[in-house]
Amino acid sequence: MRIGLVGYGHGGRFFHAPLIATLPGATFVGVVTRSAERRQQLNTDHPGVKAFDSIGQIVEAGVDALVISTTLKGRPALVLEAIEHGVAVVSDKPFAANAEQAQALITAAERQGSLLSVYQNRRWDSDYLTLRKLIDAGALGTVTRFESRVERYTPEAVGNASGGGWLRDLGSHLVDQALQLFGPVDRVFAQLQFSPEYPTLDHGFFVSLTHANGVISHLWGSALQNSQAPRFRVSGTAGCYTVDGLDGQEALLMAGKSPKTEGEHWGAEEHRRWGWFEQGEERERVPSEKGCWTQFYRQLHSAVQGQGPLPVEAADALETTRILDAARLSHERRQVVETKAL
Repeated sequence: MRIGLVGYGHGGRFFHAPLIATLPGATFVGVVTRSAERRQQLNTDHPGVKAFDSIGQIVEAGVDALVISTTLKGRPALVLEAIEHGVAVVSDKPFAANAEQAQALITAAERQGSLLSVYQNRRWDSDYLTLRKLIDAGALGTVTRFESRVERYTPEAVGNASGGGWLRDLGSHLVDQALQLFGPVDRVFAQLQFSPEYPTLDHGFFVSLTHANGVISHLWGSALQNSQAPRFRVSGTAGCYTVDGLDGQEALLMAGKSPKTEGEHWGAEEHRRWGWFEQGEERERVPSEKGCWTQFYRQLHSAVQGQGPLPVEAADALETTRILDAARLSHERRQVVETKAL
């Protein structure tokens, strides 16, 4: 598979390029970027990988798939342009600014016959895979409450509009995980936080989802939290699972490491970072599954060859976008929003 990347900012450089470059059976064709600085970074990071001026240029060079990793404001237009060239397309998250825009992209892909996926890489986080294994094995019994947080202290990110605000950007991961684990949502309640300097860009959020099966999901995100609570706290009739910290793959990529440099150790969490199972006085460590963001691209490879489903269906991203729309509406109205009424 021949893969091209559009955009070489933070996401393209650290979250996509290292995985594409080390994917077995794939060729990293090049990057579309006109920035002289980013072209120099590309040359340093991946010598010999070519820079292109446009999507048209890189398509002419021959690609089976294009990954669009630019800011949200201009990304849908680039996704649409790539779709019109008839190649498989991966959109970074958040998928779109609203559900109407998301549906328009899906309709365009269906009309063109192009594969369209969304980069929800955190379906392959170590902690999420561990939690999914526990739920599937029935270790927690019937889950009643799912608490999920990604909280950081990054003041420089407060005014970052690349994802359209913290809810739209980070929240897309947390909502996607909740939907994957517990299914459709009937009701949404949300509260957002803003600063006077950036009155339209939320830097923190709380979202409560009532799933059709009765599970309650509580989701938090913050760019200004000094004391981080557990990443997951999942309560069930047979026990509770908690885990602290974030999956380590992000830190490895930011440090310039990759699946190639780390080999079989990629995605493995040190035992002191494992989570806990607790019930009454019983408390024991739960070994963490290996994180594997590379699995997204492996599945994309198979899908392009017609040998399996996409790693993330665009319809899933549409549903996530609908929930995020409902969350913003809930905040504006200061009331619970019934998703079926939208």
